[in-house]
Amino acid sequence: MIQGGHALAGTVTPTGNKNAALPILAATLLTDEEVILENVPDILDVHAMLAILDDIGVSVREEADGALAFRADDIRSTDLDPDLCRRIRASVLLAGPLLARAGSLTLPMPGGDFIGRRRIDTHLMAFRALGAEVGQVDRGYEMRQDGLTGAEIFLDEASVTATENVLMAAVLAEGRTTILNAACEPHVQDLAEFLVTLGARIDGIGTNRLIIDGVERLGGGRFRIGPDYIEIASFIGLAAITGSDLVISEARPADLRMILLGFERLGIRVEWLDGGSLRVPPDQSLVVMQDEGGAIPKIDDGPWPAFPADLTSIATAVATQATGEVMIFEKMFENRLFFVDKLVAMGARIILCDPHRAVVSGPAQLYGERVESPDIRAGMAILIAGLAAKGTTTIGNIGQIDRGYERIDERLRALGARIERVDD
Repeated sequence: MIQGGHALAGTVTPTGNKNAALPILAATLLTDEEVILENVPDILDVHAMLAILDDIGVSVREEADGALAFRADDIRSTDLDPDLCRRIRASVLLAGPLLARAGSLTLPMPGGDFIGRRRIDTHLMAFRALGAEVGQVDRGYEMRQDGLTGAEIFLDEASVTATENVLMAAVLAEGRTTILNAACEPHVQDLAEFLVTLGARIDGIGTNRLIIDGVERLGGGRFRIGPDYIEIASFIGLAAITGSDLVISEARPADLRMILLGFERLGIRVEWLDGGSLRVPPDQSLVVMQDEGGAIPKIDDGPWPAFPADLTSIATAVATQATGEVMIFEKMFENRLFFVDKLVAMGARIILCDPHRAVVSGPAQLYGERVESPDIRAGMAILIAGLAAKGTTTIGNIGQIDRGYERIDERLRALGARIERVDD
C-alpha cells in the first residue's frame, strides 16, 4: 500500500545485477572447486535458482561477509525438476553448464514472465552446432553429448540467454568456438569475466563477436557481481516523477549511456558525483524533447547498446508525468505493454496502438487505485506511478516485484516513502 505524492530524499545503493547473477549461479556447475560470489541480490528469482542448484546437488553456504560459497563437486542428478523450473525463466541457463560438465540433462520448459513468446530455438541450434544431440520430450528436452567441439556459430537473434548458454558450453568444448551476433549486455560481460576468473579463455568481451578457446577444466575463484543498471534506471525514473532528491551510489557510466539519452527525451537530467555516484536533482521540469521539425519522438528498445527492453515499462510510467507526447515502441515482446491499462485506470492518458506501441500524453494527474502486478518491470512501473499518484495505491501480486527488486519496500521507506507491505 502506497501513500503517493511525497518526495523522497537520501542515498540508495543498487543491488547486484539480477540478469548477471542468474547465469553466474548456473555457471558454478562448470567446476568442482569452490566458487565465492559477492553482491548476489536477495530476490525471489535468485532463491528459485538456488533451489534448483540445491536439488541437483550443489552445496551453498553463506560467508561471514554475506557472500555465497558454492561447491558443485557432487552433481547427483541432471534431470531438472519441472516444478522448480516452472518458477523461473532462467532455468534454461542450466542447459549449457550441465551439458558441458555432466554430458546430459533433461530440461523442462522454463517458466517466468508472460510478456510474449520467448523462443529457445537459438539455444538448441547452438548446442547442436557444438555437437550435442537434442530431442524433444513431453514438455521439455533431452540433451546429451559425447564430446563438444568448437564451431563458428551465428546466432539467428542476439539473444542474451542463448549467448550465455553457448558461452558456458563452449568454455569446456574442444577447440575454438566463435559466437557471431552475440549479445553483449553488461550482464553477458559479467558472466564472461566470471568465467575468465575461473580459467576460461574468452576474447571479445563486450562485443558481438566472442572467441572461446576451450579448456579441459575450470578452477575456483571469487567474483563480485556488478550493480544492476535496470534497478539504477528504475530509481532514476522514480526520483524524477516524485520530485525527489536522490543519490544512487555505485553507478557505472558505461552501463547507462543509452538509458540516460532515452530519459533525456522525457526531460530527466542527472549529475555525476565523485566516486561513481549519480544524483537526480529534485523538482525537475519534465518536458518531452521533440524531434527536429516538431515531430513526436519515440523511445524504442533493442539489443545492447540500445535502450533496454526491461525499461520500456519504467519509461512509460515516467512519460505520464512529462509535458508532451511520446511513443513507447516495445519491439521485443508482444505482451509487455498490456500493463498500461493499470496506468490508465490511475488516470494516465495512454493510447495502446497495438501490442508493441503506445502513445503517452502528459502530464496526467494520477490517482491511487487497486491494481495487480503482471510482471517484474510492470510491477515496478506501477509502484513508481503509485508514489507519484494522489491518494492510496494498492498493488497486488507483489511477488512479481520481489522477483527482481530486493526488499523494495524497506529501501524506499528508508528514503521517506510511505509504503507498507500488508497481508491480503
